[in-house]
Amino acid sequence: MKISREQIRLTGAPFHGVILGKQAIPLGQIDLPVTFGDRSNFRIETLTFEVVDFSGSYHTILRRPCYAKFMAVLNYVYLKLKMPRPKGVITIGPSFPHARLWNKDRCQLASKIIMKADLTEIKRNVALTAPDSNKSTDAAAFQSAKETKEVDINDSSSTKTPCVATV
Repeated sequence: MKISREQIRLTGAPFHGVILGKQAIPLGQIDLPVTFGDRSNFRIETLTFEVVDFSGSYHTILRRPCYAKFMAVLNYVYLKLKMPRPKGVITIGPSFPHARLWNKDRCQLASKIIMKADLTEIKRNVALTAPDSNKSTDAAAFQSAKETKEVDINDSSSTKTPCVATV
């Protein structure tokens, strides 16, 4: 959009819900005019947007303040946004192939982020519960939890007798 950083008002309030379980720290806020409709029937209002520095499945996310300002009604089943105008109702609909492609890419990105966080947690837990490798282990310190008995193997080439725990 070629908007300079000077036009963005600083804000420090994080928000949630863009990537599951993660918070987003915005670069700031900006007021932009938004137009719905076409030349014959349109509506323009100024909306405030949070500016973030990451790629998402949508270029913008519209929420209740937008719907209230435009007096719009959202139908989640049909993915339609409708708003009244003097020349008739403005209806905004999705591009299903485009939305599917973006959602597929963003789901993969979100999965990778979550897997990375899970892997970090697993590594931390393993580090906490792993035995100390600096301590020397003494073979004589090993003791069987149950009694053992020797079992003869009828193999004349074998010189070893295994120990088997009794159950």
